[in-house]
Amino acid sequence: MDDIIYCCVMTDRSEFKDASPELLSAFGYDFSSWKDEETKEIRHTLYFSNEKDAIAAMNTLKEKNEEFNSFGIHFTDFACTKLKREDWAEVWKIHFKPLVISDTLAITPSWEHFEPKPGQALIRLDPGMSFGTGQHATTKSCLASIDRFISELHRKGQREISMLDAGSGSGILAIAARKLGCTRVDAFDIDPDTVGVARENARKNEIDDQSLSITAASLMEYESDIQYDIVAANILSSALLAGREKLLSFCKPGTCLVLAGILDAEYCKVKEAFESTGHCTELYNVLEKEWRGGTYLVK
Repeated sequence: MDDIIYCCVMTDRSEFKDASPELLSAFGYDFSSWKDEETKEIRHTLYFSNEKDAIAAMNTLKEKNEEFNSFGIHFTDFACTKLKREDWAEVWKIHFKPLVISDTLAITPSWEHFEPKPGQALIRLDPGMSFGTGQHATTKSCLASIDRFISELHRKGQREISMLDAGSGSGILAIAARKLGCTRVDAFDIDPDTVGVARENARKNEIDDQSLSITAASLMEYESDIQYDIVAANILSSALLAGREKLLSFCKPGTCLVLAGILDAEYCKVKEAFESTGHCTELYNVLEKEWRGGTYLVK
């Protein structure tokens, strides 16, 4: 059909990223490339007028993958899809699919139809200017820890739960906490431009401004009148180290402290810095790709 474009989609995990477009061009493919600024992954989409050619291209590239690997090019996650011709400019949307964190939490972009399970909180969040769509390893690990700890508190019969999101970006962690039943959620980010984005994301998820406090402030500037049950800081390891005492001042005995945004090579340094205070103990850590996040119990 003339109104349909057939696509072959792949993720580029090549050692030499600049070589991949040259290779695809050498094959004579019409294609576009898109980089996820959050995950840093590059995805290529090849365009064809019929499904047979799209499948043939996918099979050819798969068959030659071992040969490509020998000179530093590696493609994965092949898929064939199709879209209406008038939608071709939004082809990047096919790279964002619903993400299930647990039986109690899922995230979906607005253009996807996703039916949550009974009792599963659903966040609708589109990729935008602010860090945090749930796709990045650090965001996913934070969401999983927050979800897990809130569930534990609910099982213990606690209904009043407070959460602080330090470095809130898109607001996804704060929105998740509110959706999962936290009764007080505060958030802040050093970038003033993200505050409006986070508020708009909250409103799209039926959370009004009174139900979620979002402030433009640095970690050292931010002040609160309470200590929280959960404190999540998805920020760079250098900021975690410099703001260690400040972060701990927001905690009380029993607080779940979630630290993320840490490269695996830097995690031990962050862990030692926080545990050396004598106020927190690591419960567990999660490694995904080159990022590691740690969840701590404050004593």
